[in-house]
Amino acid sequence: MKFYRMFALSLRHLYLIKGSFPRILDLIYWPTIQIILWGFISKFFTMYSDYYNNTIGVILSCAILYDFLFRSSISFNMLFLEEIWSRNFTNLFVAPIRVNEIIIALTSTALIRTMIGIVPAIILMSPLFGVSLFKMGPSLFLLFLSLYLFGTTLGLLVTSGLLRFGPAFENTAWSSLFLLAPLGCVYYPITILPEWLQILAKCLPLVYIFEETRSILVNNVVNYKNIIAALSLNLFYFIGSIIVFYLSFHGARKKGTLVNMGE
Repeated sequence: MKFYRMFALSLRHLYLIKGSFPRILDLIYWPTIQIILWGFISKFFTMYSDYYNNTIGVILSCAILYDFLFRSSISFNMLFLEEIWSRNFTNLFVAPIRVNEIIIALTSTALIRTMIGIVPAIILMSPLFGVSLFKMGPSLFLLFLSLYLFGTTLGLLVTSGLLRFGPAFENTAWSSLFLLAPLGCVYYPITILPEWLQILAKCLPLVYIFEETRSILVNNVVNYKNIIAALSLNLFYFIGSIIVFYLSFHGARKKGTLVNMGE
C-alpha cells in the first residue's frame, strides 16, 4: 500500500468539495435544518401542548399537504433529471421542441406523478386514523393549487441550477424544500419563530397556506386573505422562476455546456 496514492485520491475529492458551493451546501444543510426544524417543533409543543383540540387530525393533514408540495417539486426535478441521466436532453431539440413546451410538459406530467403518490395516502387517512382532508371544503382545492404552484416554482429553480452548475447541483434537487421547511411553519404557528425569522417567513407562501390549514382545522374558520396572499406570492415567484429558467437555458446554450448535459 502506498500512502501517497490514497492521499492523492482523498485530495482529489477534497478539491472537488472545495471548488463546488453546491457540494459544500450539501454537507452543511442536513444536520442544520434537522436541528432547526425539530427544535421549533419541540419548542411549540412544550409551550402549547393543548394548542390543538385534534392533534392527530391537524398534524396528519399538514403532513399530507407538505408531502403533496414535496412530491410536486421532486416529480418535476425527477422528470428533468431522467432526461439528463439518459443523455436525452439535447436530443429533445431535434424535434424541434421549444422551452415553453418543455416546461408545460414537465409541469403536467409532474402533476400526474404527484397525484398517483398522494391519492392513496389521502384515502388511507380516513379508515386508519379517522381523518379526512375533504372536511376542509372547497378551500382545500385552492390550498392544493397554491402548494402545486410553489412546488413547480422550486422545480424550475432547481433545474435552472442544474443548467447553470451541472451535475454538482443535483443534490439540491432532493433538498431544496427542506431548506425552507423551518420557515414554512408546517406544524407550528409563525409566532414560534423569532421576530427576525418571522419577517423572512412572511415572504413565503407556505406560511399563509399552513396558517390557513390550521385555522380551518382548529377554529373552523376560512380566512380567504391567507389564501389570496399565498396565491399572489406563488404567481409572483412562479413567473420569476420561469424567467430564471429561460436565462439559465440560454446561458448554457451560449456557453456550450448544454450539449454536455448528462456527460
